Amino acid sequence: MISFTPTEEQQMLVDAVRRYSANDVRPVAHESDEHCGFPEDVVNTGWEIGVLPGNIPEDLGGFGDSYSPVTGVLAYEELAFGDLSLALHVMAPALVAVPIMLEGTDAQREEFMNLFLDETPPPVTAAQIEPRILFHPHRPETVASAKNGHFVLNGQKAYVPLADGAEWLLVYAWNADAEQVDGFLVRGDAEGLTVGAQERLMGVRALPTFPVTLEN
Repeated sequence: MISFTPTEEQQMLVDAVRRYSANDVRPVAHESDEHCGFPEDVVNTGWEIGVLPGNIPEDLGGFGDSYSPVTGVLAYEELAFGDLSLALHVMAPALVAVPIMLEGTDAQREEFMNLFLDETPPPVTAAQIEPRILFHPHRPETVASAKNGHFVLNGQKAYVPLADGAEWLLVYAWNADAEQVDGFLVRGDAEGLTVGAQERLMGVRALPTFPVTLEN
């Protein structure tokens, strides 16, 4: 028989996140929506609960037995009970951590996974969506071209969360040589990378998002 009952560890996490959402997030959700951002201490408290580190296996520095999408969904649901913007804010680093954890090279895991074990959210984000009608994630117009042992990226991204302070961006682009979509880790201060003004959203206003342009 299939059981949908959370494990003891999962239930403890759900209870902790639920208390945080009720006591810390909901009281400031409206004000944060008006000011287009949550207070830093509220975000940090959410990160300290350890949703992401608890989902990183011990052999990669975390304190989880293995990666579990179910654990992430349970925690995300409780965060969204407090505010969807805050849930996206706290879980945004997972958009970078999970691809590196599951698909990255050993060298990339060694270099980057420690970022997700700090006491404060790491300055990383993912850039996938593009500012055009009929955008499809499996065929982005952002292109990566091999040149002198590296890749050169050109294109535009939109709705990139927390891009203004990101030290690393995981940019999804069309690899013309391999004829597939690949993720590329790009430094936030890389030459040719420009972060535009904060976007004005109709919803999810408390999560700052930005357009990003990549030119060579």
